Amino acid sequence: MFNGNNPYPGYYYINLPMNCACQPFLYPQLYNTPMPYMNYNNPNFPPASKTAYIKLKDYGPDPFAINIEEASKQNNNFRTALWTGKHLQITLMSINPGEDIGLEIHPDLDQFIRIEQGQGIVKMGDKKDNLDFQANVYDDYAFVIPAGKWHNLINIGSIPIKLYSIYAPPQHPKSTIHETKADAEAAEEKHNLETNVQKNGVSNTPTQSFPKH
Repeated sequence: MFNGNNPYPGYYYINLPMNCACQPFLYPQLYNTPMPYMNYNNPNFPPASKTAYIKLKDYGPDPFAINIEEASKQNNNFRTALWTGKHLQITLMSINPGEDIGLEIHPDLDQFIRIEQGQGIVKMGDKKDNLDFQANVYDDYAFVIPAGKWHNLINIGSIPIKLYSIYAPPQHPKSTIHETKADAEAAEEKHNLETNVQKNGVSNTPTQSFPKH
């Protein structure tokens, strides 16, 4: 039946030149699929339709552009490497309520962190048992961790912290994905063991002995 109040339920546009700035968006509805020539600046346009699924993987070292806020919020892994180059690395993190990144130190790199969702306490200091810098951090907060500082970020909220981190130079292998904090700790332990073997030339792996004949 013809509806006089809304005869056209879909998206329709006045027949104006495509370069006309006044081309209106006539019938805004809650669709999630962008249509041709959609006016994203129209206040009636539903914000949810502006977002789209982002494939989270390591795009480095190629040129790259992304909606970093949406990528951070879509990430559900404890850590996902998003871009790894020769001098810089971007990772995404998701820290569950009550969890933390873990007390750590990076002797030779600086780190930048921005929080896109959640709230926490960041702690830093010259000694692991004396973290004399503390700050509450929330959505849109950023902080910098200088090389050689012990640091930790603790989730004190009721939802996961979503953040992105920039290391200079890179900290993790390209395409690193740690689904959980336990995965990250296991990878770190393995890395430390391999580093000790390279430095000392000694393996901690037990050797098998054979009986003498």
